[in-house]
Amino acid sequence: MWIKIAGILLRNRVAFIIGVLLITVFMGFQIPKVEMSYEYSNLLPATDSAYLDYLDFHEKFGQEGNVMVFAIQDKDFYQLDKMNDWISMCDSLKALHGIVALVDITHSFNLHKDTLNKKFDIQPIFPNHIKDQRELDSLVNIIENLPFYDGTLFNKKKDIYGMMVSVSADVMNSPARVGLVKDILEITEHFSEKHNLQMHYSGLPYIRVVNAENIKGEMYMFIILSLLITTFILYLFFRSFRIIGFCLLIVLICVSWTVGVMAMLGIKITLLTAMLPPLLIVICIPNLVFMINKFHAEYDRHGNKIKALQRMIQKIGNASFLSNLTTAAGFATFIVTSSQILVEFGITASIGITFVYLVCLVMIPCGFSFMPEPDSKQIKHLHNKTVTGTLERVIQLILNRRNVVYGVAISVVILGIIGLTLMKSTGYMVDDLKETDPIRQDLSFFEENFDGLMPLEVTVDFGKPKQVLNLPNLQKLDKLSEELSKDEDISKPISLIEVIKFANQAFYNGKPSYYKLPTNMTKNFILKYASQSTGEIGGQANSFVDSTLQRVRLSFRVKDIGTKKMQEKEDKLYNIVEQYFPNDRYTVKVTGSSIIFFKGTQYLVFNLFTSLALAIVLIAFFMAWMFKSKRMVLVALIPNIIPQIITAAIMGYFGIPIKASTILVFSIAFGISVDGTIHYLAKYRQELQGTNWSIRSSAVLALQETGQSMIYNAIILFFGFGIFALSDFGGTVALGILVSITLLAAMLSNLILLPSLLLTLDKHTTNKTFQNPKILSEEENKKD
Repeated sequence: MWIKIAGILLRNRVAFIIGVLLITVFMGFQIPKVEMSYEYSNLLPATDSAYLDYLDFHEKFGQEGNVMVFAIQDKDFYQLDKMNDWISMCDSLKALHGIVALVDITHSFNLHKDTLNKKFDIQPIFPNHIKDQRELDSLVNIIENLPFYDGTLFNKKKDIYGMMVSVSADVMNSPARVGLVKDILEITEHFSEKHNLQMHYSGLPYIRVVNAENIKGEMYMFIILSLLITTFILYLFFRSFRIIGFCLLIVLICVSWTVGVMAMLGIKITLLTAMLPPLLIVICIPNLVFMINKFHAEYDRHGNKIKALQRMIQKIGNASFLSNLTTAAGFATFIVTSSQILVEFGITASIGITFVYLVCLVMIPCGFSFMPEPDSKQIKHLHNKTVTGTLERVIQLILNRRNVVYGVAISVVILGIIGLTLMKSTGYMVDDLKETDPIRQDLSFFEENFDGLMPLEVTVDFGKPKQVLNLPNLQKLDKLSEELSKDEDISKPISLIEVIKFANQAFYNGKPSYYKLPTNMTKNFILKYASQSTGEIGGQANSFVDSTLQRVRLSFRVKDIGTKKMQEKEDKLYNIVEQYFPNDRYTVKVTGSSIIFFKGTQYLVFNLFTSLALAIVLIAFFMAWMFKSKRMVLVALIPNIIPQIITAAIMGYFGIPIKASTILVFSIAFGISVDGTIHYLAKYRQELQGTNWSIRSSAVLALQETGQSMIYNAIILFFGFGIFALSDFGGTVALGILVSITLLAAMLSNLILLPSLLLTLDKHTTNKTFQNPKILSEEENKKD
């Protein structure tokens, strides 16, 4: 079959090259249509109960995650000029398109009892401009005696003052949010620079915008770095700018096809899909190296360029097909996770690897057929003394000291299993960011001074309308709020209870001691006053209770404490809630972005383990289909599973937790590492017939032929994935380093352990089916 394919390609080489270039031009026009992802990446499937609860909450109470928070720490904050500048800054922010609301101490309100009309007048506390210091001191006295705002807009004990900015969901889910954040930063930094203060920024919308822009910048950086590194390594191997230029052309064609398909499928750029262009560059190069090495080796034997290209396709076509199939399968298994971000990554990556295979298969023989014949400098790498000397030592090791090989392998496995037991599973909202990253430092600032930022919502359904405002129910809600607020990881609540306490304080002329629930005697008066009021108080109340007065919401903020601790926290929350609202009488749900994040991370980790198991099964099936020997498949898997154990052990010993970004390592590395195994076994199978089924000779000859390419590819992959260590995202750093280590270990395992196993197990693995592959003779080759 491969001889026929070679003939078709070489006879119609001009047509194939033109076809590839036309497709590339078409895909090039699609590339500008690719968009950045501006939505929050939901990790849970649409049918998950936690996600359905979250959607139900949004339907009843609206969005809870579109709030940015800014704050400064200043013991001299209450100075006239500074406060007027602060007011001006906040007014400028409110005027920006996309800002729905802004609340801070200078844009807050107070309630004044209107006895005549039996209602509360809602009045702003601060004017648009403060006249003098005396007026400012009077206003400060008012705001700091309103417990409703303490701990939310300011921390009086630590002289910290902040603001909450609500952003339109439409703007946050569009490219306009980038410009909005830039405008916000320009306005706030003008104030902070003028008064020599540090402004701290956080909130999910802000973090998402900054991360998205960083992802975009890193994508371009990694594309350039991967091209530079692969160019340098290719030059070291082939010493030909012509070959390097042609290889880079093939790489860019593969990348443009993949990005073009992303645009056509409407797949946006996320943290994962942003890695695809540099990943494809790194994965494409080993395909090129295997094919060019084989072409040069064949040409070195007989000096016929066309024959060498034909033999290249004939002898490694099947192995190249299977190696790319297994790599694509490793990525495609992410599709079973049901997580949109991983499904899109899996689809795009597997399509991209398919393109890599097809473009290399077409362009290498067709392109090289037009190039001058390889000179001695270009094929000098075939006789590299360092590489050939290394392979010779490896051959002596597997022939004469296999017991040492097995002893080392067993020791590594034992140490690996010990390391496996030390692995921990957790995930944080910003754990992909470095400790020195401003986003992470600012988040720590808010967690330390305002008890967290991640939304945590508790909803109580009383089962009947008009039950929320019953005083016993209000008292139970208040006790529940107080109990939950005692947790050091949870903030004070914002809820209907706090609004009623605020109204009770206003009813008693603003005395701070009356910031509490009303008595049974005064409750109806206060609620009547509140019901006659309009504006802010009505909006505050309506956002925390439904129109039927049956369901109520307690809104908290929780620290980024990690998925494991968050699981314990959720269980604890339900136990506390059960004490006040038994589930046989009330329906209580705990939701919010914090719950969705930790459940999504747990779901993802579990499903990534499933995808890894599926990848192993699929790849084993493909290898069994090619080699027709179940025992040979087992021998082939062992050298590729041991590197996975080594990587898992490294994670255990160095405290690298299991999370979404690190679990990706195993499926990706496994799908790539088996390439060397496939190429070696394919050559081993071909050598069996030439050596009259001499397993010893076949194993050695196969190693001499494919070992060089395996070493070259390991070097390329090691440094190619290693560039991700330069990322600002910890998950990307871990992915790059761990995949590099895994692939390096896989190369050593395939070079040393795999041939050792073949020689030791001898005819137990090499059965008749494996022995007699369809290999064309020289005469058949000439006839084609």
